[in-house]
Amino acid sequence: MKNLFYFRNSFIFTFFMMVMAAFIGYIYERTVAGILGTLFITMVLSVLEVSLSFDNAVVNATVLKNMTPVWQRRFLTWGIAIAVFGMRLVFPVVIVCVVAKLGPIAVLKLAALEPVEYSRILTSAHHLIAAFGGSFLAMVCLKFFFDTEKDSHWLHLIETRLIKLGRIEAIEIAILLLCLYFISRFLPEHEQAGFIISGMFGLITFVLVDGVAIAMEVTEESMKSAHRASAMLFLYLEILDASFSFDGVIGAFALTNNLFIIATGLGIGAMFVRSLTIMLLEQGTLANYLYLEHGAFYAIGALALIMFLGTFIEIPEMVTGLIGAGFIGLSLWASIRHKRHHGEVAHKECG
Repeated sequence: MKNLFYFRNSFIFTFFMMVMAAFIGYIYERTVAGILGTLFITMVLSVLEVSLSFDNAVVNATVLKNMTPVWQRRFLTWGIAIAVFGMRLVFPVVIVCVVAKLGPIAVLKLAALEPVEYSRILTSAHHLIAAFGGSFLAMVCLKFFFDTEKDSHWLHLIETRLIKLGRIEAIEIAILLLCLYFISRFLPEHEQAGFIISGMFGLITFVLVDGVAIAMEVTEESMKSAHRASAMLFLYLEILDASFSFDGVIGAFALTNNLFIIATGLGIGAMFVRSLTIMLLEQGTLANYLYLEHGAFYAIGALALIMFLGTFIEIPEMVTGLIGAGFIGLSLWASIRHKRHHGEVAHKECG
């Protein structure tokens, strides 16, 4: 029951969003069946978002530990507004604005009155979105596993070899660029250049944000420096959240073409992910479960690969969610076994 306290605001938010979803269903369908159908799709989208983003919550909690309390609060307040309304509502509109060369008002009218055409335009940019988001997520994953200072390993055989590779300067950048080129060869010729360029911008974004955050690392003598570093970590988390949301927004069109239903359902899921982040942070879950963080980064790597492959192979969202949940579940199980084993060893030594 204590853990439910962390989700109190999420349940309140869900209530208001479901009321909004019912209103949207009434506006478009004008029938009880239509309203109920809209509510069902909204709930499915929210569950889909949580299942795809559990690893996001784990990584969020990892980064938040290094931020000042002020910026932690800002991420959990401003960040939710950006996540719910920015990435799930505004960002898809911006994409369609760019692709279709239309103004924001025209795009909103298109989304409201011609949702099928709006969906077609947004989906046509999928390879660009996947390249950018997949590149950013791939760099997040590779940086973790190539970190030569990492001293805990879940899949020991794999991770010790990756650390050896990590001794090669900028090896993760070389691997990503090779992946972008290789994947692009499976795309239609007119999409190849756009895919590579978009992926390079994802890489550049990671390098800039991560590099500036490292340059502004917290020092004991400078709280001003700590605030600047936290600000960059805030930006890092927002871009990370955006990268996670790309696939969910595109995948949501398999259930509905209605932008407003998608924003409502995914917004509920994003709110629960934020609540989960707070719980993981305040309860020190990552410290108690040694391999949970590893599982999250494996899941991020898998999501990046799926985003790349999804540009030429149709991969159901359920598969993506199950793979992420599988890594998290297995790492949690391994963490519990590790904790139990070391507890027994400590007990024997005391005895």
